[in-house]
Amino acid sequence: MRLGIDASNIRTGGGITHIAELLRAAQPQEHGISRVTVWASRQTLRQLTWQPWLELVHEPMLDQSLPVRLYWQRTKLARLAQQACDCLFVPGGSYGGSFKPFVTMSQNMLPFERREWQRYGFSAMSAKMCLLRLSQSRSLRQASGVVFLTEYARSVITGAIGLTGSQPVVPHGIHPRFFLPPRQQKPISQYSAGNPFRLLYVSKIEPYKHQWRVVKAVARLRQQGLPISLSLVGGPECPASTQKLKETISRVDPHGQFIFHAGDVPHADVPACYHNADAFVFASSCENLPNIMLEAMAAGLPIACSNLGPMPEVLGPAGVYFDPEHPAEIAAAIQLLVEDRALRQYFAESAYAQAKNYSWERCASETFSYLAATASLPTHSYREALEPLDSCGTRA
Repeated sequence: MRLGIDASNIRTGGGITHIAELLRAAQPQEHGISRVTVWASRQTLRQLTWQPWLELVHEPMLDQSLPVRLYWQRTKLARLAQQACDCLFVPGGSYGGSFKPFVTMSQNMLPFERREWQRYGFSAMSAKMCLLRLSQSRSLRQASGVVFLTEYARSVITGAIGLTGSQPVVPHGIHPRFFLPPRQQKPISQYSAGNPFRLLYVSKIEPYKHQWRVVKAVARLRQQGLPISLSLVGGPECPASTQKLKETISRVDPHGQFIFHAGDVPHADVPACYHNADAFVFASSCENLPNIMLEAMAAGLPIACSNLGPMPEVLGPAGVYFDPEHPAEIAAAIQLLVEDRALRQYFAESAYAQAKNYSWERCASETFSYLAATASLPTHSYREALEPLDSCGTRA
């Protein structure tokens, strides 16, 4: 069997991490796959590691703007796939071509949670989310198979678009460089204003990340005499949210004594940010799979976490939860975490143990196994395989 991968719209962020790590960890021969062909831009191909079974194909049109890339996918890809593969994997989520069978993947929850993307107001981003919902819904319905990253995402999206059948949940892995065994937790009495308890929040600045609310929560705790600081790592994505964050920081900590915004940090330096922190805060209200939180878990950090989306599914009982829209709740969760050393130790050790379940080797094995199984189905069985059985054991 030959597999093709459409990486036409995978360029940065979690998407490129997924495809790079998936191919690095893959053993396709174990699943009867003899050849894997990837079509991508030059920028994307530079981030992939060559393997004996891997063919990396540069398509010049994929170096250009989104409309050009979509045109290539819709008009060129099917012909290339017919010549090079027996099954096409589209991890970007949207596919408008005619090749079958193809398997797609859901990596973006934002288009399917209207309340979250409406935080952007009347804007180009809102329009983009509407279009993404339409294109991804169409692709998910027409696909021969769909891979989800969490049970939460599978439940929300299948319910939103009426998708039927059984689709696997295959979470991403965590790179080994993020792992650091939990440190022995110290009582809060050993910290001071000059040597504060260091909270960390890593995430790009978006409306649904609620950084400004976390800042207000930390400021409240400082006013109560708790010796803590907050480091924010992540660059601006939404101008309005970035401005709100800046205004909040300047109001509550005008002299930069306990709120530190590092902005973008090179990806190679991010593990050190986790390893130098005492605890982690994650206040997102919209995630598919919270990879950043997985990294914090692997770094052996106690975590105060949003109670929305898939976060409780991923972190389980290994953290303290809060409503990310209420600074008072965020403050209460952080205070509980900081003041209870035994609870911190338990959370750090539990989260670290759970993080070990997320490996790229497992992700690659389960993904390629599903792709091979989907490709082996007879042509007439692709949609049938996704239809549920009724009580009599026949297809609906």
